[in-house]
Amino acid sequence: MTRSLKKGPYIDPKLLKKIEGKTPQTTGVIKTWSRRSQISPEMVGFKFGVHNGREHLEVLIAEEMVGHRLGEFSHTRKFIKHGGKMQKELEMKKKEAEQAAASAAKGAAETKK
Repeated sequence: MTRSLKKGPYIDPKLLKKIEGKTPQTTGVIKTWSRRSQISPEMVGFKFGVHNGREHLEVLIAEEMVGHRLGEFSHTRKFIKHGGKMQKELEMKKKEAEQAAASAAKGAAETKK
């Protein structure tokens, strides 16, 4: 559910105070725990360290991000991969193909000498 238009977007006042009167080139990474804050046009160009529960992930704010929340760009869960027998077979074939390509390249380099 979106925020009411009469209330306007929520931006943490502390976050606005941190970027007030500064330029993106002179400031480094601005650490924040406010994942719920919306990105405003004043934030474009700044680097924010958005907390994901364990560490601060660096996010460079671009023009396309305006209107989104900071938390959308700092994932809290780490995706490993979908597993299973079929996935293991595909990985083995890929690994064998890489080894064959490397040995072919090595053989080609030796024949040139």
